[in-house]
Amino acid sequence: MDTFKGFETQLYAVNEDSFANIALSLFRFQAQHNSLYRQYIDFLGINPARVASVDELPFLPISFFKHHAIQTGNWIPQGEFHSSGTTGQSVSRHLIRDLTFYRQNAERCFAHFFGAPETYHFLAMLPSYLERAESSLVAMMNHLIERSGSPFSGYYLHDYDRLIRDAGKLRNHGGQVMIWGVTYVLMELAERYKPDLSHCILVETGGMKGRRPEITREELHTFLRESLNVGKVVSEYGMTELQSQAYSLQDGRFFCPPGMKVVVRDVSDPLERGIGGIGALNFIDLANFHSIAFLETEDLGKINNDGSFSVVGRMDNADIRGCNLLVSR
Repeated sequence: MDTFKGFETQLYAVNEDSFANIALSLFRFQAQHNSLYRQYIDFLGINPARVASVDELPFLPISFFKHHAIQTGNWIPQGEFHSSGTTGQSVSRHLIRDLTFYRQNAERCFAHFFGAPETYHFLAMLPSYLERAESSLVAMMNHLIERSGSPFSGYYLHDYDRLIRDAGKLRNHGGQVMIWGVTYVLMELAERYKPDLSHCILVETGGMKGRRPEITREELHTFLRESLNVGKVVSEYGMTELQSQAYSLQDGRFFCPPGMKVVVRDVSDPLERGIGGIGALNFIDLANFHSIAFLETEDLGKINNDGSFSVVGRMDNADIRGCNLLVSR
């Protein structure tokens, strides 16, 4: 019998061969136990019993998170995450049944790409996110900082001098130095100080927050590499409505962790999927078994030949989101 604990256990061992079966099992579970999703499926005229492949799965528009408390089953939330938004915008609310699971899953996603967090010093410059107590990025960062065990790991807000000083101390300290930053903060660090951070990994989380004109991710990474003398600039793709994170290790190509997949849909027909070229992005996030695992986003992108995906912009009239403000031309 499918249960939350059963899906959590399967998530730990998911691989390319088992993903489809787990996704279909979770779909049937959520079609039965998520009243909002069930109503949406009925509206589309889809019979869950006849959905036989991942290609046929119905995806819930991400905008539903702005107006509904999305839950599979009945439970009391331990917390909730809110999306960023400009003044006057409605924000998404993602109810979280188990904050411990969220933190553990975020760590698994990180470790899949970078290894154990205990081998890192995390220096974070996320001022605009720290202003929001319900930020999923801050919840993840808090956990990684704690797991690192480093006395240098922590938040630096706009204290560039202290960050540069501590990064310098860590040059020969042992362990890898990873600096996480909102885009406009990293650009300010590069323009005003130009420190030598050749021993560091930079992780940009996106977001000009209206402080600067938008630039492409390629332009940003080139500027940061040249100005800060770093060899690696990483991008993190995460959003309030997803419990898992994808990462771009180079060239703006994002790779999903084992429990997550991306599907491209036709912008004019959301039920037409698996298209080649640029379309809108749908995500299957198996970690979202408490809420909804099948999400139709408003990001535009494409799937590359190596299985990665690229984000190239936003759909017309879509809300501007922090993690997606870097556009491609």
